[in-house]
Amino acid sequence: KIAAELYGPLMLVFTLVAILLHGMKTSDTIIREGTLMGTAIGTCFGYWLGVSSFVYFLAYLCNAQITLVQMLSLLGYGLFGHCITLFVTYNIHFHSLFYIFWLGVGGLSTLRMVAVLLSRTVGHTQRLILCGTLAALHMLFLLYLHFAYHKVVEGILDTLEGPNMPPFQRVARDIPVVSNAVLNTTAKAVAMTL
Repeated sequence: KIAAELYGPLMLVFTLVAILLHGMKTSDTIIREGTLMGTAIGTCFGYWLGVSSFVYFLAYLCNAQITLVQMLSLLGYGLFGHCITLFVTYNIHFHSLFYIFWLGVGGLSTLRMVAVLLSRTVGHTQRLILCGTLAALHMLFLLYLHFAYHKVVEGILDTLEGPNMPPFQRVARDIPVVSNAVLNTTAKAVAMTL
């Protein structure tokens, strides 16, 4: 039986928004148009509503016995694995730990959604299409959330620079330090023309 309520899924989506904001702030993400909050809310709610509607449409085509509210609830509760995985891996930056959580926790929440859809779909081809699409979208969304707002650039720069070298200039418009001799020569030339 699928719960046909939206309070829990809505709270999980808001929790995912908060975790995503934390990840965006720690990775120094810069948004040119809009705000970090608007981007996080748009990403999380867009995924929840968009994928739920798309999978519901596929379920309708495959003759699965599920309503839109049940699909929203199922996918919303499926975001629990995303919340746990991202919360841990945004604070402990090991890629191997992320892949363990991605397969373990994210895979288990995806497996639960797939099991529910399997029980409500008749026909092997319809099951394969519906469950494969849902599993692929759900697991790829977790990969996107991890790698879109992660400190990958910092790790690459630390590897290239080494522990004892000064950091690269990371701002393109930095003006190099001008020596005093050049400033004195320029000041003398301006004073002679006046």
